[in-house]
Amino acid sequence: MRAIVVTRPGGPEVLALRDVPTPEPPPGHARVRVAFAGVNRADLLQRLGLYPAPRGAPADVPGLEYAGVIDALGAGVDGWREGDRVMGIVAGGAYAEHVVVHARELSATPAELSDEEAGAVPEAFVTAYDALAVRGRLAPGERVLVHAAGSGVGTAGAQIARALGCLVVGTSRTPDKLERCRALGLDHGVVPREGRFADEVRARCGGAGVDVVLDLVGGAYLPETLRALAPRGRVVLVGLTAGRTAEVDLGAVLSLRAELIGTVLRSRPLEEKIEAARLLSRTLAPWLARGVVRPSVDAVFPLEDAAAAHARVASNESFGKVLLRV
Repeated sequence: MRAIVVTRPGGPEVLALRDVPTPEPPPGHARVRVAFAGVNRADLLQRLGLYPAPRGAPADVPGLEYAGVIDALGAGVDGWREGDRVMGIVAGGAYAEHVVVHARELSATPAELSDEEAGAVPEAFVTAYDALAVRGRLAPGERVLVHAAGSGVGTAGAQIARALGCLVVGTSRTPDKLERCRALGLDHGVVPREGRFADEVRARCGGAGVDVVLDLVGGAYLPETLRALAPRGRVVLVGLTAGRTAEVDLGAVLSLRAELIGTVLRSRPLEEKIEAARLLSRTLAPWLARGVVRPSVDAVFPLEDAAAAHARVASNESFGKVLLRV
């Protein structure tokens, strides 16, 4: 089968289209003929040699999400048939014509979604819902701050928060992205000025601050994020595009009784990944089918142009998801 291989750590140019052995599904697994694979910042980090694939995942074939069709089943798989349209998250290997997935991690693609739309769903929507509703315990009527609102996870997070009846404030360095986010449920957009945004965010919340933050940025944003927080607020840290370190006032954390919660999906144990698949199937898929939330696709590149897709994500100019057509 064709696959994109990371030939060595480096820039987008180290990605190469190669022929690799087609995997066979072991017992309890299914093989999916991939139609579309999402491109995520974790893939860029893996390409740079900064985020190695976990044990059991292909070491040199990136790709954390897919949409496609089951084309082979391992022994003992119930509830699925060859030809079923599916989508989901994997620990790696989705930049390929086939990927093998544990059958309990599969989610059926709603009939209302095309394969392209489904390719933009799993990582963004599961990450956002898990961060906001599960880790952040977001309740209807609360106030939410979404950093990097124009990203794949950001656009999903804004829609999920709106679907839960929350006031949604988003940040982006690009005013145009914030304007486009309004169609997805964003109530207020804030452009950070010299790294400052807390006062404006609080003003948009009537001075009360926000209850839950979906933080895809980290780094120097964190002190300002805490300043924007309401008492007993929760900051769910998902990404570190602004860096791994920050200097914060721990007294503010104590006085607010704030919570800083870190989360990742890729390295979770199998049972937790199965639970994430159930979340996608039971909660998000019905919303997607009814149009309550919808995927946002920025650009689609053919598999052989994976380097250009990585460059698009790295440019910070994309709005929503960048996909590979396999």
